[in-house]
Amino acid sequence: MNKKTIAIIGTRGIPNLYGGFEQFAEYVSVGLVKMGYKIIVYNPHFHPYKKDIFNGVEVVKKYCPEGKIGAAAHIIYDWLCLRDALKKKVDVVLELGYQSSAISMLICKTKTTKIVTNMDGMEWMRQKWSPAVKKFTKWSERIAVEKSDVLVSDNQGIHQYFQESYGVDSYMIPYGAEVFDDPNSSVLEDYGLLIEQYNLLIARLEPENNIVIILDGYVHSGDKDKFIVVGSHDSEYGRFLKKRYINTNIEFIGGVYDIEQLNNLRYFAKFYFHGHSVGGTNPSLLEAMASQAMIVAHNNIFNISVLEENALYFSSENEIASILDKSKSHQKNRKKYISNNLEKINKEYRWDLIIEQYAHLFDEL
Repeated sequence: MNKKTIAIIGTRGIPNLYGGFEQFAEYVSVGLVKMGYKIIVYNPHFHPYKKDIFNGVEVVKKYCPEGKIGAAAHIIYDWLCLRDALKKKVDVVLELGYQSSAISMLICKTKTTKIVTNMDGMEWMRQKWSPAVKKFTKWSERIAVEKSDVLVSDNQGIHQYFQESYGVDSYMIPYGAEVFDDPNSSVLEDYGLLIEQYNLLIARLEPENNIVIILDGYVHSGDKDKFIVVGSHDSEYGRFLKKRYINTNIEFIGGVYDIEQLNNLRYFAKFYFHGHSVGGTNPSLLEAMASQAMIVAHNNIFNISVLEENALYFSSENEIASILDKSKSHQKNRKKYISNNLEKINKEYRWDLIIEQYAHLFDEL
């Protein structure tokens, strides 16, 4: 059977060394190759992976001047990637995100290649952006809606937003996760931790992830267990957080990208805190569910649509403090929440199911 050629652009490359879209690109690209598709993933030139093939996926490097001009470099990088993909006459370009790719969509014309854009979340709401960047991002969102052949939403809340805001339908395809059922408590020794005697947060250290609310709530609670924060703190906001909590029992351990270590940290934590508030279905939330974590999530439509009643929710630091102060009473629901979340992962969010949905979409195109 003659399968399509798919180009995946808009990420910092594979193998994943950064975040959710990179994780997505790695899993989906390798999975589609196994189904017989030819897949190209674009990497920035500074990605440390040197080979041209990754588990059957063709890796193409393009220049990205991030080190010189910062985040704006990805507008140039995405344009170079899209231009190259169109020159190769691929069947489908899968754009992951739209903020840096909208200008490319305006410049690069195609009559044959289909453009599929995974719209991620409502990026223009991110607190870290200046008013000018928020305005540009909202404009980029509109351009992506107009220029894409197909939009993909990863969450019912995002799907509903595009219906109400633009009158357009989108394919509902969530992120994926793999169930973790082989815990190894010896991993905790590397971090000086004990089973269910620490709290955990894994996230990019950015304001919209409600990190200050979570950590302030912990500080103001009576909780004596350590609080571990996983995420790169080599940024202005990361340094602000480290300074703010310098004399507390909060430990910033930086980025961890080994999936086995992350899964074990989640599995053995007393509580896993998820503060994401502007995205759709966040990959780290699915991974926490698949890792059998006891989840405390920010109270918003995106998280509720995934977790439903199988988590504790917060909107303020006082609610965080209350959850921690009553942690023993909350543990009675631990097994039920974990069991229900695992069932949901197996029925809706397994990577093989997600890959099949993308394959179906590409074949329809």
